[in-house]
Amino acid sequence: MDGRSRIAWNLRRLRAAKGISQENLGLEAEIDRGTISEIESLKFNPSIDLLDRLASALAVDVADFLLVPPPGSERPKPLNAGRKPGK
Repeated sequence: MDGRSRIAWNLRRLRAAKGISQENLGLEAEIDRGTISEIESLKFNPSIDLLDRLASALAVDVADFLLVPPPGSERPKPLNAGRKPGK
């Protein structure tokens, strides 16, 4: 798995584990929701500064975006559509 795929996989994994929608994460990190969607779908290559803002909003270390998924791991499932309550 290449670096961009790891970032996308871990971003979705971390976001889904915390139950945070792309929209609410975007608001917290001051990033457009569409950018988060493009990162998760491998259409956008985020800068380190952008990853720092996402990590801060998710209360994780930026290095967590580069973790290698365990063998046989399935891609994290997206949250159900619709707005999720903010924290």
